[in-house]
Amino acid sequence: MRPTRFLVAAAAALLVAGSGRAQTVQIDGAGATFPYPIYSKWFSEYNKLHPDAQINYQSIGSGGGIRQLTNQTVFFGATDGPMTAEQMQAAPGRILHLPTVLGGVVPIYNIPGVDAELKFTGKALADIFLGKVTKWNDPAIAGSNPGVQLPASDITVTHRSDGSGTTYIFVDFLSKVSPDFKKTVGVATSVNWPAGIGGKGNEGVAGLVKQSPGSIGYVELIYALQNKIAYGSVQNMSGEFVRASVDAVTTAAAVAAKQMPPDFRVSITNAPGPGVYPISSFTWLLFYENPKDKKKAKIMVDFVRWALGDGQKYCKDLGYAPLPEGVVALETEALKRIKL
Repeated sequence: MRPTRFLVAAAAALLVAGSGRAQTVQIDGAGATFPYPIYSKWFSEYNKLHPDAQINYQSIGSGGGIRQLTNQTVFFGATDGPMTAEQMQAAPGRILHLPTVLGGVVPIYNIPGVDAELKFTGKALADIFLGKVTKWNDPAIAGSNPGVQLPASDITVTHRSDGSGTTYIFVDFLSKVSPDFKKTVGVATSVNWPAGIGGKGNEGVAGLVKQSPGSIGYVELIYALQNKIAYGSVQNMSGEFVRASVDAVTTAAAVAAKQMPPDFRVSITNAPGPGVYPISSFTWLLFYENPKDKKKAKIMVDFVRWALGDGQKYCKDLGYAPLPEGVVALETEALKRIKL
């Protein structure tokens, strides 16, 4: 009888122990395609450290992320363009913007027979996307690229069709260098383009340009690298033509870090100084300061602390610039605003 009693007791003990194990917590987020490669890497690595935390992320564009966060259909959002005052007021609670990494938006192109790295002034890019410059051999382009045999073929403009932080970064820069662009198109995650065809996500624009001879578009740097698409250098405020790189984006961030506002909603496009890549930006995760689900909130606060620390080592391999130390210190303090 004793062995039987022992087996029953052991089985009961195992049952109790099993029921006490933590269940997997699933946390859903949605938003920007710009940081999708680094976020995918982070969520995977964090899950290896914390198997009971499953963070899912939909790469649907910044506009969609803000909308879903406002509607509370996801726990967190992500955007490359800070929420506007109107969007913040429309949300059912105070929202905290937390910069995660930095990246650059690059002009990509597909010109048969042209292998050279093209140089673009901000004004030339603005006029191309306004539909004013329509031929590849236009003086606005040829003037910055002496010695390059540009064809007299038509330019096919490609832009985002969805609400996009990548668009926000790109038009924010163009509006700073072209009063005409600012007046005609303006700055938003979704704008009315005077010319061109639309693609969904960075992936969609990269795909369209890759398969459309004579086309030009804009994507986050990693998408140009992954798809092996030619991308040009862009003239900065100092007059230099700078090719997007981790170092050039980091240089732009160093300028902004000295003037970071308390809510972290800052633009660093067209930053002053030598070596700066002018179409650079932070990208942000969005959280409610007083979330309903405290268990998920605790996990996400821990995740952000990890991302701001160990997670930054994954940035460079994926074409992103890590955050300046001063910004990390400010964010670590800002995390205390989230009520757990």
